[in-house]
Amino acid sequence: MPPEIPASLPQAFNVAAHFIDRPAQEHPGRVAIVGEPAAVTYAELSLLVNRVGNALRGSKRQPGERVLIVLPDSAEFIASFFGAAKVGAVAVPVNPMTRSADYAYFLADSGARVAIVHSAALAEFLPAVQGTPLERVVLVGTSPSAPPEASAPVEFLNWTLWTQAGSIELPPHRTAASDTAFFLYTSGSGGQPKAAVHQHKDMLITSRGFAAGVLGLRPDDRTLSVSKLFFAYGLGNGMYFPFSVGASTVLNPDRPRADRIIDLVARHKPTVFFAVPTFYAALLREVDSGVAADFASVRLAVSAGEMLPPKIFEQFRKKFGLEILDGIGSTEMLHMFCSSRPGQARPGSCGVEVPGYEARIVDDTGQPVLPGEIGNLWVKGESAFAGYWNKPELTARTKRGEWVVTGDKFFRDADGYYHYCGRADDMMKVAGMWVSPGEVENVLLGHPAVAEAAVVGAIDSAGLTRSVAYVVLRAGGEGSAELAEEIRGFARTRLVGYKCPQEVRFQAELPKTATGKIQRFRLREAARG
Repeated sequence: MPPEIPASLPQAFNVAAHFIDRPAQEHPGRVAIVGEPAAVTYAELSLLVNRVGNALRGSKRQPGERVLIVLPDSAEFIASFFGAAKVGAVAVPVNPMTRSADYAYFLADSGARVAIVHSAALAEFLPAVQGTPLERVVLVGTSPSAPPEASAPVEFLNWTLWTQAGSIELPPHRTAASDTAFFLYTSGSGGQPKAAVHQHKDMLITSRGFAAGVLGLRPDDRTLSVSKLFFAYGLGNGMYFPFSVGASTVLNPDRPRADRIIDLVARHKPTVFFAVPTFYAALLREVDSGVAADFASVRLAVSAGEMLPPKIFEQFRKKFGLEILDGIGSTEMLHMFCSSRPGQARPGSCGVEVPGYEARIVDDTGQPVLPGEIGNLWVKGESAFAGYWNKPELTARTKRGEWVVTGDKFFRDADGYYHYCGRADDMMKVAGMWVSPGEVENVLLGHPAVAEAAVVGAIDSAGLTRSVAYVVLRAGGEGSAELAEEIRGFARTRLVGYKCPQEVRFQAELPKTATGKIQRFRLREAARG
């Protein structure tokens, strides 16, 4: 039997009807997508969603079937996502800038028989097709010409011809609020990707809790998200959050670069800006190098993905007069479950619970820890994922009744504010004492020569854990043994001895995920070598 829906939620609910049809009926001429490359109104977007949905139905796609979406942030991405959901299919957005092995895994794991793919991803996508259930590929960004050759019997269709053949009328499939609407792949701290299964109701919950309850989004807002739509964080920021109130979104189909984002802010004047800590640091470096940036249009700046160092919080506030609202969410919970509030942000804290969510910090046996003690963060709320696709054992380890085990280490201060200490597998025990990498990294960022820092644990020849700091220097800096010792000395004056890095290594850049999170597992591997 499907799970019981809370009384405040409708039993029948379809995300496309709520986030596309409703605003298109209420204000059809309002701009939904500001760019890039061209503005799209809600009425135009609704028609495109209907064409995609009808094209999928015409392809004999059945409710519940998965549709793989390999597209950059664009009107086509949004239409594909909601077009699939509107006919009861399951949207599966994935990174359009990844490798063949990843596409092969996504196809095999999801069982998708149709994929909507941008031509820029085709070279990596085609080799992944062999041996998968895929039957049909719809190509975006190509002219109606001869289809590409593949090593498997797959039908290729042109997006323009495929969508133009579909009707502009499409009543939504009668989905229950608890029906599956989409998958979002997450690899956690570096393991095999797993698909978090989300239901139609989940976007409504996060819109009510964070977009409305914390940010107070308004119809006159324009959102700009550095994180991409195929991520849970970006999907809310850049798509269904603004659509929930009839606002506009600024889309960037390209890879996020500081200079490009500064240009988009200048041209499109967003009012709500979303990024991750490493990108805020990149923006500050760009400004420090002499690039002019104007964030006067922005009323709210939001951060998530990893701990926001207090140093970056203070520098951004000093430079632009904006406090950054730090928060924490997860793919499993779909979006934020803890967040700072406007006017109440505290450096080093990600605030308190978002309306509709509960959090608790427990020890390894599941018992609550005392205030100020580091423990494991568990969270619950109605947007929690239904489970991992085809991974019941992992689902059972992550879901404890109504609670979701986040895998994050936290402590809560005397005022009830939550403080992120790192992923559980990032924490180090040095000399028998727990060390949070984030705390050490923030101290290192205070050194005038340091632009970025990541601290990991490595096992020495005696089998003991030692901490290694990987450091990226500011422009013009050059690593040396003397500078490494200076940085270690700088840390020793600000941290107790066991927290100080025992070694400093200089890097041209730190390995990061596509969302900008530092891949500490790669640094741990390097430290062991």
